[in-house]
Amino acid sequence: MNIVKATQKYEDWLGSHIRIVEPDLKFKHEQMAGGPFPFLRATFYRWLQLWPEVCAKLDQAPRLLSVGDLHVENFGTWRDCEGRLVWGINDFDEAGVYPYTMDLVRLAASALLAIRAHRLAMKPKESVAAILAGYERSMESGGRAFVLGENHE
Repeated sequence: MNIVKATQKYEDWLGSHIRIVEPDLKFKHEQMAGGPFPFLRATFYRWLQLWPEVCAKLDQAPRLLSVGDLHVENFGTWRDCEGRLVWGINDFDEAGVYPYTMDLVRLAASALLAIRAHRLAMKPKESVAAILAGYERSMESGGRAFVLGENHE
């Protein structure tokens, strides 16, 4: 199945669950055509289709609750229930049980695309190393978001 058919199938499925706003969908398609990074952000459904084939060995990793559609723009700040400023992952609409490697590979792919598009000021090897190191530290500390100004000045 090519990307056009995959997108149509996904949008048909989506339309059976929610009301599609055609001008918004047209805008999304325009954004997708803007380059590889926005295309990646908008096509998690296609990632899921291709993952088991393209990353067959990584697909065998242990499965756990994952973000799924993880990319560099899914990190940000918000206020928690106590009014503290928090930084972490802020988009869980595609969360599910996936191989843990999927989040890492998708985040790394998004970082590399963002670097190529001059939207992230890092070197490719540094970004991938930072992702892996951050993941390891996060797992060791319980995987919580950062409360800014308390322990992470």
